[in-house]
Amino acid sequence: MPSLWPFGSNDFDVRDKVVVITGAGQGIGLAAAKILYGRGARIAILDSDTSSASAAADSLGRNALAVPVDVRDRPAMAAAIEKVTDHFGKLDVVVANAGVVPAPATLRTIDPADFDRVLGINLTGVFNTIHPALDQVVENHGHVVVVGSCAAFSPPVGGSPYMISKAAVEQLGRALHIELAAVGASAGVVYFGIVDTQMTRDAMDDDEIGRELDALLPWPLSRRISADDAARVIADAIKSRAAQAIAPAGWDIYSLLRGVANVAVDRQLVTDSKLHALIHKIEARKGR
Repeated sequence: MPSLWPFGSNDFDVRDKVVVITGAGQGIGLAAAKILYGRGARIAILDSDTSSASAAADSLGRNALAVPVDVRDRPAMAAAIEKVTDHFGKLDVVVANAGVVPAPATLRTIDPADFDRVLGINLTGVFNTIHPALDQVVENHGHVVVVGSCAAFSPPVGGSPYMISKAAVEQLGRALHIELAAVGASAGVVYFGIVDTQMTRDAMDDDEIGRELDALLPWPLSRRISADDAARVIADAIKSRAAQAIAPAGWDIYSLLRGVANVAVDRQLVTDSKLHALIHKIEARKGR
């Protein structure tokens, strides 16, 4: 759904714009960097992995900058945004993409440090990324993309910290969409179902419980898209200043019906013996 941006055409050409992307050393972030660079943008690659950030920037060309930084570190993120602005002379677009998935656990058995790590990267890290950049985004009538997830409104089974973080990030993005419209800029949330990245394969394919959790999703919600597919959604969402974009198809219908659907889904899941058995298996890993 396009943003009703009140300051002229929704069309936003990224040519010669400066785009900051977190978690851009690999996966969706790197794929988005390549597409946006190909459309003429200047790219700042932010990633906690120094070698990945450097390699990604080198693969793009002279109009790319590597900035190794952990999104959980608020002072370091402020310094990173300042470095980008000093290097390129401005900042126009922020793509808050960095995120992690926890190992399967229940809230009873999860290590609190794992909970904090997920929320620290997926939620607080998004704020730390966006907040120091907002003056530049407003000054340049730019755009912010919050990379969310359909996990924001899907059943929180086996990895609730991730779903919790993405539900919160959704509201962060919605708040930005409303607030920035008043000052000449724009923002939106991009929601993905399952994207076939290494993070997904580690969590869902290489783990027995992950495979069982994956099997709970019916088609077409279980359909995967590639990192390149997801990156194109992000790039096109920037171009249209979209308030939201959802991929793959099927999740958009779920989102529209979530108020009714989730009542029915939750009611079914609390009596599902197969799910009960899976929860017991998850907790058995922690000796419960």
